[in-house]
Amino acid sequence: MNKTRFRLLVVLMSLSLLGIILVQLYWIETSYRNNEEQFKFHVHQVIGNVATKLQQQEEFEFYRTYNKLKDSTGRAPKQSELKEYFFVERDPKTNEQIIYSNTIISEDYSLNRSFFDKNSDSVPLKSFVAKRKTEIYNGNPIDNSAIQKSNTPDITVEKSGSLDVLDKAQFEIYFKDIVALKPLQDRISKERLNAMLENELRQYGVKTPFEFGIYSDGLATKIKSENFNYDKKSTYGIPVFTDNDKENKYQLLVSFPQKGKFLFRSLIGITSLSLIFTLVIIVAYFSALNQLIKQKQISEIKTDFINNMTHEFKTPIATINLALDAIKNPKIIEDREKVERYLQMIRDENKRMHAQVENVLRISKLERKELEISKEPTNVHEIIEDAIEHINLIVEDRGGVIISNLQAKRTTILLNDVHFTNVMVNILDNAIKYSPEAPVIEVSTENVKDFILIKVKDQGSGMSKVAQKRIFEKFYREHTGDLHNVKGHGLGLAYVKRIVEDHNGQIFVESEKGKGSTFTIKVPLIN
Repeated sequence: MNKTRFRLLVVLMSLSLLGIILVQLYWIETSYRNNEEQFKFHVHQVIGNVATKLQQQEEFEFYRTYNKLKDSTGRAPKQSELKEYFFVERDPKTNEQIIYSNTIISEDYSLNRSFFDKNSDSVPLKSFVAKRKTEIYNGNPIDNSAIQKSNTPDITVEKSGSLDVLDKAQFEIYFKDIVALKPLQDRISKERLNAMLENELRQYGVKTPFEFGIYSDGLATKIKSENFNYDKKSTYGIPVFTDNDKENKYQLLVSFPQKGKFLFRSLIGITSLSLIFTLVIIVAYFSALNQLIKQKQISEIKTDFINNMTHEFKTPIATINLALDAIKNPKIIEDREKVERYLQMIRDENKRMHAQVENVLRISKLERKELEISKEPTNVHEIIEDAIEHINLIVEDRGGVIISNLQAKRTTILLNDVHFTNVMVNILDNAIKYSPEAPVIEVSTENVKDFILIKVKDQGSGMSKVAQKRIFEKFYREHTGDLHNVKGHGLGLAYVKRIVEDHNGQIFVESEKGKGSTFTIKVPLIN
């Protein structure tokens, strides 16, 4: 896959994932708002019902007291006729005449107002009564004057009773004027209001803590819960105790401190599932993206490895071919000294190719756990000195030097001398390869608790931060373009790391571009 297609694929996948997340967030927000609107609707119904019940209960109690006082006056009320009307109907078959009359009478009372107003002796109260009478006359038709003067009806039915509409209207006027003068705490108590709110909220399924308060002209009254605080977002209000002028002095306010938690509670199940699935998609996406990037890097590394390996094999093969061609020359083949020199060149180049193949095979065996590494207690200083001796000729040939500073007092560790020697040789060879000038390498040891630290410090080209993190990966080499002045195939340090870890040790690198590198091996000692 080329870089353009890969980048396009990553962009499309990222946009799709972002779209899924935004859709989920929009859905959650929309659901929350719908719940909030439903909550608001229910709360308004609740406080509306409570306000209505407050007024109805107060009216009922007042009406009950009103009737009790009216019945206890002990004297006939003053009566005044307000209106009288009658209706005449004649049956032509039976010649009967029915006369219905209705008289509206106002009854005035003078009641003790101790219940309503302690500072007043009495209050005039008024009720309206309807006197209804039905008269039936048999025989000849008669006119109104005859009915009123001399005729006696054959059947008379009389009824009386209060006029509901007028009576109620009159009562409400008295009621609202009188109770408006009473203090609020005499009209409603905190406990009663709390019980009414709690009951109504439970019926509407609003099961969350609430606080309440009644305000008078915008100021708090004593009728409120202990923790009531006005909050614009979570407080709802409605007027209560409307007077005769349709004005509202008092307002009932109810707040819900845990409103957000209550609204989100109904969404928590589906939201949790949505978040879990989204998280799974995100993890899968980044995992897939990481694998794609790794595969792309591995592909590039393998390509680089093949190029380097091809270059490294090409040189010895060319040298061997030249040596063989030279030996075939009749003049050379008779010169034993030159033949020996060319044969030595062929052996050296063949050995070099064999060593590279062995590195690949060793790494493969290590990964399959097929490489047997037997360990014995050994003085690690001897292994270090042996490795320095192996590499010293190459250093001297380049005009460099290896400084040995082995200060550790305790040096016995459990190791495999062959593989650990290869570890030291690989690290020293690396220091030589990445030293543009004459290599100056310092090898030192020290004891830290029950460990020995082996440090190999060079003054070479160093490496970047990215390279330091990946230097021990198989096939990895810091990118150098098409230049092959530094030989290698990215297997040496991968082999080193695996061998050190097999010895229960650790390896670290510290480096700065242009200032060299320091490799540190930490291996446990034998007590």
